[in-house]
Amino acid sequence: MSIVKKFFHYILPSIVAMWVYSIYTMVDGIFVAKGVGPVALGAVNIAMPYVNGVFAASILFGTGASTTVAILLGRGKREEGSRIFSMNTAVLTVLSLALTALTLIFLDPIARFLGATSSTLLYVKQYLGTVSSFNVFFILSYSFEVMVKTDGFPRLSPVGVCTSAVTNIVLDWLFVMVFQWGVTGAAVATGIAQVLSALIFALHFIRGKGTLRFCRFSLRLSIYKRIAALGFSDCIAEASVGIITFLFNQTILSTIGEEGVVSYTVIAYINTLVVMTMTGISQGTQPLVSYAHGMDDAKTCRTLLRLAMGAAAVCSVLAFLLGQGLGRYAVSAFIDAAAEPELFAATVKAFSLYAFSFLAVGFNVIAAGYFAASERAGAAMTVALGRGVGFIALALFVMSALWGETGVWLSSAASEGICLLVSLGLLFCRREAVKGGLPLPAGPAPVKVE
Repeated sequence: MSIVKKFFHYILPSIVAMWVYSIYTMVDGIFVAKGVGPVALGAVNIAMPYVNGVFAASILFGTGASTTVAILLGRGKREEGSRIFSMNTAVLTVLSLALTALTLIFLDPIARFLGATSSTLLYVKQYLGTVSSFNVFFILSYSFEVMVKTDGFPRLSPVGVCTSAVTNIVLDWLFVMVFQWGVTGAAVATGIAQVLSALIFALHFIRGKGTLRFCRFSLRLSIYKRIAALGFSDCIAEASVGIITFLFNQTILSTIGEEGVVSYTVIAYINTLVVMTMTGISQGTQPLVSYAHGMDDAKTCRTLLRLAMGAAAVCSVLAFLLGQGLGRYAVSAFIDAAAEPELFAATVKAFSLYAFSFLAVGFNVIAAGYFAASERAGAAMTVALGRGVGFIALALFVMSALWGETGVWLSSAASEGICLLVSLGLLFCRREAVKGGLPLPAGPAPVKVE
């Protein structure tokens, strides 16, 4: 298979998986908005940084372990790869159970810290208390999904995710619209869907269809320094969604008011679809880059980077144009224009401003993922932390102070633009730059599993 065909063979299932995840997340919001009301929709958004944090923890260990395993497979060390995979599964199970216990113990202070107000506190606690009970399945489901692709079965990824999505949508309708369980019903539906997804992927490894399998291992926590470093950029990319949501919620409450939080909730759902598209390209490319890097094939790494950047450019432009021309149709899925005309109009206007961030976000996600996959952890962390924490916090603070509501909605575009300059600088302005203007990855470091 040519490198171009292999590239699309891996990224298309990954993109589909991310789209399905994004769409059924959006469906959650639609059912809550239609079945409970705008206040409940805002409450779910207030709780989302917690969900993003759980997902980010899974990405930290899942992507880091996947990169490590892919490099080992590239070097022909299959048994070591299976031992790391098995150890990581056990560690994630223990950590997720501990996280669930802590969340249930400190549920009220966590809800208040996230920004729950007197009108949303009950909804936030209901959603958090229910969804946290499924943490182990949230975390293992994603970890298994990326490992399935690393194991050479990328087409299984969308099968598991699509099955989970259909289950979630059906149960959302049943629990929220028919049984009238409110936000608790939406959380239960999402949790059951994750249980199903985790079981589908686990069966692949139990049946031993690929290279990776569950096996005995010796616990060696020292390897998590490497795993955490390699997974950090993708972790921050996901955690940044939660961090950004938290920062936006706090700024909007002080600048615009509670209706602004509802507008941002709608925008955040749509933005998730765009960001997940870019993440799908990045994560679909990751095992190929890591495998080539393990073989010390710098030429293939650079080719894959060009292909990923090209795909991100096309998707970025399309997302921006759709955001400008069809934004009102997306907003109408959440807000009834006849019942809430002012809120609807304000949300459409806000979305048209926010959509400018789509032009740069793809390049930043791809750059961070490429750095991580080729073991340039420092560069990956710089890009991930910049767009996930530093630049957006600065842009929100400055632009909301200078231009109020308009500044809030344009701050994401400013943040991604600054990060784009940093990403390009790291890609092109390095001593190891080679002909063609793209960098050689650092030489492979040995993976030691005692």
